[in-house]
Amino acid sequence: MDSLRFKALASIQNRQDDKQKPAKSVISEIYGTHVFGDKTMRKYLPKDTYKSVTSIIQTGEKISRKVADEVAAGLKSWAMEMGATHYTHWFQPMTGTTAEKHDSFFELRDGEPVENFSAGALVQQEPDASSFPNGGIRTTFEARGYTAWDPSSPAFLMRTQAGLTLCIPTIFVSYTGEALDYKAPLLKALHFAEQASVEVCHYFDPKVKKAAATLGIEQEYFLVDAALFNVRTDLMLTGRTLFGHSPAKGQQLEDHYFASIPDRVLAFMTDFEKEAYQLGIPLRTRHNEVAPSQYECAPQFEDVNIAVDHNQLLMDVMGKVAKRHNLECILHEKPFAGVNGSGKHCNWSIGTDTGVNLLSPGDNPKSNLQFLTFFINTIKAVNDNADLLRASIASASNDHRLGANEAPPAIISIFIGEALANVLHELESPKKDKKSATASNKATVQIPKVPEILLDNTDRNRTSPIAFTGNKFEFRAVGSSSNTASAMIVLNTIVGSQLKAFKTEVDSLIAADHSTEEAILIVLRGYVKDAKKILFEGNNYSEDWVKQAEKRGLSNIKTTPESLDAYISEKTIKLFEENGILSERELEARHDILLEHYTKQIQIESRMIGEMALSQIMPCAIDYLNELLLNYGQLSDNGFVTEAEMGKDYISRISNHINLIRTNVFEMIEERRSANKIEGSKQKAIAYCHKVKPYFEIIRYHADKLELYVDDKLWPLPKYRELLFVK
Repeated sequence: MDSLRFKALASIQNRQDDKQKPAKSVISEIYGTHVFGDKTMRKYLPKDTYKSVTSIIQTGEKISRKVADEVAAGLKSWAMEMGATHYTHWFQPMTGTTAEKHDSFFELRDGEPVENFSAGALVQQEPDASSFPNGGIRTTFEARGYTAWDPSSPAFLMRTQAGLTLCIPTIFVSYTGEALDYKAPLLKALHFAEQASVEVCHYFDPKVKKAAATLGIEQEYFLVDAALFNVRTDLMLTGRTLFGHSPAKGQQLEDHYFASIPDRVLAFMTDFEKEAYQLGIPLRTRHNEVAPSQYECAPQFEDVNIAVDHNQLLMDVMGKVAKRHNLECILHEKPFAGVNGSGKHCNWSIGTDTGVNLLSPGDNPKSNLQFLTFFINTIKAVNDNADLLRASIASASNDHRLGANEAPPAIISIFIGEALANVLHELESPKKDKKSATASNKATVQIPKVPEILLDNTDRNRTSPIAFTGNKFEFRAVGSSSNTASAMIVLNTIVGSQLKAFKTEVDSLIAADHSTEEAILIVLRGYVKDAKKILFEGNNYSEDWVKQAEKRGLSNIKTTPESLDAYISEKTIKLFEENGILSERELEARHDILLEHYTKQIQIESRMIGEMALSQIMPCAIDYLNELLLNYGQLSDNGFVTEAEMGKDYISRISNHINLIRTNVFEMIEERRSANKIEGSKQKAIAYCHKVKPYFEIIRYHADKLELYVDDKLWPLPKYRELLFVK
């Protein structure tokens, strides 16, 4: 009973600091206190400078040196008054996480210590560009790269045990100007989509000056006890359990979803929410998710750029706060086999400066031509670029999740609900005697004292990758650990491009003496006919849908290496280059970076599987086998023939699983060695995907069988029944 596993279990039992009380706070009093937002800028900036900065944020104009100097002075004063001694340019390289290099305000000037923070330090820094993933854009001896301030995303103070650090959101580019991050192309995509949206809005309201995409990101995650996590080297190094038999009780009783939140978990939630509120992250929702020890939080909608920054920041905060509660926050898409994985449900819409949600159907979607215009153009954009959207969510970890346990499959489709499907059908084939579909219908509950419920115009299809849910599109296939900017770059670019093409078609019809309304309806009718193959209202898990999707010409790309090809297709290169989002060189670099990242993830998992199988699982199984052999011999010597025969069968099964683990581990190692000799990033990724990775499940199957057979006292790894139920 002295294994690391049992020591970890004992530490949980004896620990006193788990019962932490949630920190009390009034949200409105602490919200945004660690953000250099509007209220703080009014206090620390001269009046003219404040007006200039707010105008720049709205219009995207260049910031002058004078304004930058005054903003830097205000930022320094505020940060130092709050207790910060250092600042950093906070950026999002192609690692998928965030990065920061801290510099102090302190410097020596003529031998005298002073605090200084100049406009130059605010606007630009020079981190090493060669050491971050760059897809060959920078060599190891060409290290120069730049971070540049993004004024549209407010600076903030990040708290750690060491104190506060001023963080300045920035883009990250190479010395030669190529984007090496997610934020730079995202900002370009958002600006492009906004311009295209405004031009289309002018058909309906010439007063519209701005039409910004908005986003609400639902974040799913798991919590496990830190002591057990630290014994599971697979969880520590890969983010998921590479071994582990399903427990007798998992999620089959469906009693975890929306159940009462455990006290310890609630204390963690309250603490990380407090830090999130201080950072201006507008969290509204928290609840138990479907799988044991799985949870979700969700904020209000924000502009896409801010929402993405806040989600990246939130993941960091959650991880740090979890450790203070002796927990580990797991963001991997599929940390546990046999139960639901985790995703980010990205609720995307477009709103105007006149207060209109362009994806809100109104009382009658058929008569709301502006809604139908943006609704149908979005569907057409997804239909024409489904493979590119699939590529935007591709990763080794998300491959485990897609198509399993309520996660959407790899086939990209859109669910819009019966009411809107009828609207599109009538638009395509109008009939004068057909009643208009309305946005809401009444359903009688027939329970005394319970009022009638107004139904949304759509249900929610949990199996659909993209669903229209009332006034927004919910992109449900995005992975829980991913940087949402990847999907948002693609979605906003394809919608912007589609709106641009739509306007060209409508304008040509207007020039041919069609009325504006007639021209719009003609074009939309054609789009419905072209794009209806992407619409599906049924069960996306069914085999029938797989066959039907193939007949419709929809792709079913199940693995990352193949899906990433969409980034370097002629169509994609033209799309991004013509609209000024990414160059061909930048797209090729991203393709190479993502392939390399995939290969390395599978390589790490393969090494981890081999190490754990050979040094942990097989030794304990052999020890138990030796005990059985000793007992078998004693039973046989004493004439217990029946018992001995039973033991012989048991021994044979265990021995067989041990031998098969050993055989498959060594075969996997040989395949890995062969894959490592391959030069091309695409070919190497495919080899790891189709030659190395298939051994994972084979080895796991036999190891998980041993977990059932081997004496519980000998098993070295915390089991699912211990990991999945936080106490």
